[in-house]
Amino acid sequence: MPIFGLSTAMISIVAYNFGAKNQKRITGTIRIAIYISVCIMLVGISLFQLFPKALLTLFNASEDMMDIGMGALRIISFHLPLAGISIIFSASFQALGKGIYSLMLSVVRQLVFLLPAAYILSLVGGLEAVWFAFIVSELASIVMSSTLYHRIYHRTIRTLVPLAHAVPAPNTAQDS
Repeated sequence: MPIFGLSTAMISIVAYNFGAKNQKRITGTIRIAIYISVCIMLVGISLFQLFPKALLTLFNASEDMMDIGMGALRIISFHLPLAGISIIFSASFQALGKGIYSLMLSVVRQLVFLLPAAYILSLVGGLEAVWFAFIVSELASIVMSSTLYHRIYHRTIRTLVPLAHAVPAPNTAQDS
């Protein structure tokens, strides 16, 4: 949830600077947002790795759920930093007027990467292997989002020419 708040705030900053044609602030904001999201997600990894039982206890997990859930949380947690980067890229696409890229990324991540990876891994390694589908999906999503961002950067952001500072109009009023 903190990453979604960060990405929502970032959209306004990137969009405003896109309108102002300030490429340095656009790229700087995206870079800082990625850095912050990865740091937040590293805290998430730490919590999932160190306290999976305590987290599952919040949901009144049965013993069977504890057995399955503790391993699942520990495996799934490694996709968190990648998910943070994907969320920031997705928000960046929205801010840069490429909402269709954001939509494509979300759909492809879930339907094209995650579900088939989960199915294939379930056939190969059973339930334990299914949890790795999140990591596979996020890695593929990072490749896709990085490619789309690279394309937008070279076609749009890099070509921005800053607006000239507004020059005040000459004083036309007569001094009496």
